Amino acid sequence: MDVPGPGSRREAAAAAATRLLRTARAPHECWLLPTALLCTYGFFASLRPSEPFLTPYLLGPDKNLTERQVFNEIYPVWTYSYLLLLFPVFLATDYLRYKPVVLLQGLSLIVTWFMLLYAQGLLAVQFLEFFYGIATATEIAYYSYIYSVVDLSKYQKVTSYCRSATLVGFTVGSVLGQILVSVAGWSLFSLNVISLTCVAVAFAVAWFLPMPQKSLFFHHVRPTCQGVNGIKEPTPDRLLVLKVLWDDFLMCYSSRPLLCWSVWWALSTCGYFQVVNYTQGLWEQVLPSRHAAIYNGGVEAVSTLLGAVAVFAVGYIKISWSTWGEMTLSLFSLLIAAAVYVMDTAGNIWVCYASYVVFRIIYMLLITIATFQIAANLSMERYALVFGVNTFIALGLQTVLTLIVVDASGLGLEITTQFLIYAGYFALISVVFLANGAVTVMKKYRKQEDPDSSSQVTTS
Repeated sequence: MDVPGPGSRREAAAAAATRLLRTARAPHECWLLPTALLCTYGFFASLRPSEPFLTPYLLGPDKNLTERQVFNEIYPVWTYSYLLLLFPVFLATDYLRYKPVVLLQGLSLIVTWFMLLYAQGLLAVQFLEFFYGIATATEIAYYSYIYSVVDLSKYQKVTSYCRSATLVGFTVGSVLGQILVSVAGWSLFSLNVISLTCVAVAFAVAWFLPMPQKSLFFHHVRPTCQGVNGIKEPTPDRLLVLKVLWDDFLMCYSSRPLLCWSVWWALSTCGYFQVVNYTQGLWEQVLPSRHAAIYNGGVEAVSTLLGAVAVFAVGYIKISWSTWGEMTLSLFSLLIAAAVYVMDTAGNIWVCYASYVVFRIIYMLLITIATFQIAANLSMERYALVFGVNTFIALGLQTVLTLIVVDASGLGLEITTQFLIYAGYFALISVVFLANGAVTVMKKYRKQEDPDSSSQVTTS
């Protein structure tokens, strides 16, 4: 199992799923009950106080695994599992109408934490990572379920509720874990017991969710499907649905602005996943948890809350993104590269913590801007497809990076060397978007000068 909080995989899954079912209008029925149940599920599924302390737990006496086993043989399994399952789960979520996949996520979390408590040995923990990959891939069902059971007019409100539930759950879990470790002196095993209890409560709550009747692709009945005398015509078959998806894919990525933001989205998310996944390992190198107090939970909570403040501030940023968007991405990607480099080379745990907080804040800020810019270039029903494809590309790149840099069958590099590579990776992203942004700005100003010159010729 891996350690990324809602700022990594959850953000990607949330972005991919937030727009799902935007065209499928539900009847005007009570929205409070399914929303309350789903938010309760999201809160308890995210309330895992042991998650910020996963690496110390695996390296400690409970599992007694080596650093090479954890970083080079166990954590990569999550990446491979997530990539393998993402596209099938994306289609299954729509075909099965969400609730069964939400239940699958809850069950996968239970299996993951049960194995985390009692499984021993390298192979068993690798299987644990596979089940956590299932839980991660199925998060899309949580974020898209609610749109199938509430009316369109409630979408904005229920979206904020569902996302807030997971954010609050993760923050409360991180703070609770830190307090129990630092103040009460609880063992990491006890934190995992609490996490197992919370995900079990979430699984129980999921059974009470109403079963949706509609979905976006396989069960969406458009108004044009109404036959004579109100009799519905047959819905499109599966091959037709896949063909429509492919046509939408080609149409969406023919837009240059959308392609540009999507490229940054995929590249940066790949690097973000890698950094967040292995940050605990770097901290363990800088200050081993066996010899000093650690504050992983507090750092995760602070970075999440400050990231949320940065995301809120996005709404007040006034800038011509069509002109300066790529230059902005270049500048902040360079700042991310600097934060990762400082984290890797500082040798001081508090500098590492501060750099990690800066890293997460910048990423959460930029990914929110990218999400909005991509959404602005799409019709509502294509949001889920584009974000799903972007996530798949990010995971594909992450898999290649993991195979080469991390996996024991590849180079299997030390954690400090890995982070040096990740810093260079973000610096390369910055250079690419700087060059592209410079071209965009020059073209923009040339277009502004051309009308002036042509008007002068006409006057003369």
